Amino acid sequence: MITIKIGHNQDPNRAIQKLKNKLIQEGLFQELKRRRYYAKPSLKKRLKREEAERQRVKDYRKRLARAKQEEDNIYYKRH
Repeated sequence: MITIKIGHNQDPNRAIQKLKNKLIQEGLFQELKRRRYYAKPSLKKRLKREEAERQRVKDYRKRLARAKQEEDNIYYKRH
């Protein structure tokens, strides 16, 4: 259960924003969006496969950026 505590003089709009941020962090909005319509099992598999491909590309780019960063650090340490 998600709870948000607010102080005596705190703005209620701020509490609502905190609640919204917690719900986003928990993944509730994504879950509601996913369950809004029925998805056939074949569609679920396809979406999962596409998401995995996007994640692989993202991880690959991060690895390249990290390797370039390390390469630059080594270069600057030598000189």
